[in-house]
Amino acid sequence: MEYYGNKLCVSARELVDGGIMTLPNYKQLSARGQMEVVRRGGGPTRYALVAVESLPTSYREKVEKAYPGGDEVLVEGWILSNYELDQGAVAYFNEWASRQRSDRASADLAMKYAVNASVLNTCIRLYENAKASKKLFGEKYDWEKMARVIEVLREKLGHDLPASPLRFRKKANEYKKGGYGVLISKKFGNQNTRKVDHKTRQLILSLAAQPNKPYNTNVHEMYLSFVCGELDVWDFETGELFDPEDFTDKYGDPKELSESTVSNVLNNPANKLRLNRALLSRTAFMHEQMPHMHRHNGEFSLSQVTMDDVDLPRRMKGGEYVHAYYAYDMVSQCRIGLAYGRKKDDRLVVECFRDMFRTIERNGWGMPAGVEVEQHLMSRYKDGFLMAGVAFPFVRFCAPQNSQDKYAEPLNGAFKTTIAHKNHEGIGRWHNKGKRRVEQVKVSDETNHTWEDKRYYTFEELVADDRRDSAEWNNAPHPNQKKYPGMSRWEVLAANINPTLRPLDKLTLSRYIGERVETSVRRNSTVRVAHEDWWLSGPEVLERLQPNNYKVTAYYLPDEEGKATDVYLFQGDRYIDQVERMETYNRVLAERTEEDVAKFVEQRKKVSAFERYLEENAIRKVGVARPDPPEEEEKAAAVDPLPEPEEDIWREVRTEEYRTGAGNARRALGDI
Repeated sequence: MEYYGNKLCVSARELVDGGIMTLPNYKQLSARGQMEVVRRGGGPTRYALVAVESLPTSYREKVEKAYPGGDEVLVEGWILSNYELDQGAVAYFNEWASRQRSDRASADLAMKYAVNASVLNTCIRLYENAKASKKLFGEKYDWEKMARVIEVLREKLGHDLPASPLRFRKKANEYKKGGYGVLISKKFGNQNTRKVDHKTRQLILSLAAQPNKPYNTNVHEMYLSFVCGELDVWDFETGELFDPEDFTDKYGDPKELSESTVSNVLNNPANKLRLNRALLSRTAFMHEQMPHMHRHNGEFSLSQVTMDDVDLPRRMKGGEYVHAYYAYDMVSQCRIGLAYGRKKDDRLVVECFRDMFRTIERNGWGMPAGVEVEQHLMSRYKDGFLMAGVAFPFVRFCAPQNSQDKYAEPLNGAFKTTIAHKNHEGIGRWHNKGKRRVEQVKVSDETNHTWEDKRYYTFEELVADDRRDSAEWNNAPHPNQKKYPGMSRWEVLAANINPTLRPLDKLTLSRYIGERVETSVRRNSTVRVAHEDWWLSGPEVLERLQPNNYKVTAYYLPDEEGKATDVYLFQGDRYIDQVERMETYNRVLAERTEEDVAKFVEQRKKVSAFERYLEENAIRKVGVARPDPPEEEEKAAAVDPLPEPEEDIWREVRTEEYRTGAGNARRALGDI
């Protein structure tokens, strides 16, 4: 008998040749439909199959008597029909085999474990399927019948599950609770992980988290030395000394772990993460292990500017580098601010801001809405220029030592690997591979830290090359050609300016990032700034000065040549005036040009404005005189005379005291 079409079947040949029925009986029952032929015969190998349950009772009893074990055939057929290889088990055991150092942990063994898991999955599924289980076993699940069937399927499926009904039942229950791992032989090291409880695992990780970063073999040696009492281990925080007696088995013997067990503990992904956190530096762990934030770009230019510094890769004589500072527009990726210096200091940062605002002013754009800066050089401006609302509505200080946080970092990298690498030699790093590798030859000298360079460059050469490269970068096609087809970075910048930008605030910029000059008002009309004379906007400005104080502070943003542009005057924190450059004209009449005449007119307007101010605010003249003294009679009448004393007896006494000084002595004694 065999299982076919989810039914227990017997072949027509066995019915006839086995003496169950004659050939005419078979044909007659088949033709009348009194038995079900589930498969028709034909050909040398294809034979007809009849469902046993469809046979008349007398014939069915003969079949069951002649061919016992039909129920087991049904179970075998159900298992084969519902069996499927567990791909999760395949992946699990293959990964397990790859971690073992034993040659016995082969791919074939891993596949055998996967088949074992798949067979048990099918048996457990039959156990939980009440309808199928009742049909095959009756009212009660028959573990003995299942074990016999599993033994029959050993060759067909290639499993090595136990044949004993009791052991098979135990293995099925262990697998149901413990999963794939319980199928692995105890001969392999992974079963020793059961000895690794939480306390032991923590000890192994602590031993591995030493500053010298020990290898796994060294950690295993330290563990064995500790449990044998040869090595002391203590907790740095509490000072508690670990007791080897806490790491023993149930017999009181030291808990012995194999080298592969310790390696498995240390190579566990969660444990590796914790070890890296303990052993790597903060920046290395952040860049290599920590998850990072995922963001998308904006839509408008100058909505946010991102800034960062970089050392130009090629060196000057003496091994020194040119330090550069860049300001990028985040949407177009254009470099809109450039600054260079021999030192990476505050002056470099200020010059980058100045260059950026000169670019913005030349093109008639407004103040950028936001800026993204680093902590190192920018922190001193947190309470001034880079306070939100002073110059930029939105200011963001990026996390220190986190290059992933600033968008300028990947832009610097893209510039270096494309434009700079294409135009110059020596762009790359010694540890890179392929075309971006830079060869370095060490010079054996007293420092043992000198490297040969093919060529050194001057400061001016490096700056000029970088400015040309930056112009090429700005005019190169924007990398997102799907969104900006046929447009360069500069075209994207100019075409997508944020419409909500504030006008350029040169007053604020001049005060915080401009040049500062102490000067004073001359002749009530001019100040001297940057070797030039500048007109006050009008004489009424004098009313804003402090009393008797003509000293003022001038602020201005220099142009590319360092000359003053718009100059603003302050006294302390109080704004006074924006002055105008004084343009001189030729005093020789015969040589005057139209430009001289225009300058003469402008100066005359200034002088006229002063004259008009003085006329409009002229002081009114008044006369003053003392009143006449009163007549003698009126004066006498106005004063009541004192009554004459009867006798001035003190006159001579006072006169004598004054002459001899006795009065002074008397008054001094009285004071005492």
